[in-house]
Amino acid sequence: MIDPDGYRPNVGIVLMHPDGRLFWARRVHRDGWQFPQGGMNSDETPLEAMYRELREETGLLPEHVEVLGATPGWLRYRLPPRAIRRHDRLVCIGQKQVWFLLRLTGQESDLRLDLTDKPEFDHWRWVDFWYPVEHVVTFKRGVYSSALRHLAPVARGLVGPQAVPAPGPELVRDPRRNGGRNRQRPRSRPDPQARGGSEPSSN
Repeated sequence: MIDPDGYRPNVGIVLMHPDGRLFWARRVHRDGWQFPQGGMNSDETPLEAMYRELREETGLLPEHVEVLGATPGWLRYRLPPRAIRRHDRLVCIGQKQVWFLLRLTGQESDLRLDLTDKPEFDHWRWVDFWYPVEHVVTFKRGVYSSALRHLAPVARGLVGPQAVPAPGPELVRDPRRNGGRNRQRPRSRPDPQARGGSEPSSN
């Protein structure tokens, strides 16, 4: 399903640990880390698509999470030219997304990455709230920044300003202006419960 402007409707999931850290996962057979996300079917609402993608990509069910908030309207990002399939009947130039903030209310043991025949992720860990803005692939940094800036006040109200500090000027605001680079890196605490034993890539 692609809209007349070439954007595919999509949902993104920011899954928050009770201490304020975020679920961060590595894509299967790749060195890129990201939040769960996926395309919407034509008969789905964004909320229905979110719950489906949550189950497929993390193994979690609605009873394992609490929906805290969502971004209003669509947030868009364009695909890099190399990823656009120009010969398809309907050319997709990017994604338009609704992002949901969820709080994990179940157990970490409820997280399962292997419930489908083609898992999206093979490792995961918990990272500080602003860490993903710097470490996601460059063309998604703008939409990650917009989504987290919108959802941060909701998260902060639940877990406090120490877990979700105000974003500093070093965080990406518009990757098109600075080439996707920051002068400083967001803080990340080591996590002894990291799944897979490897650090997230900066890709």
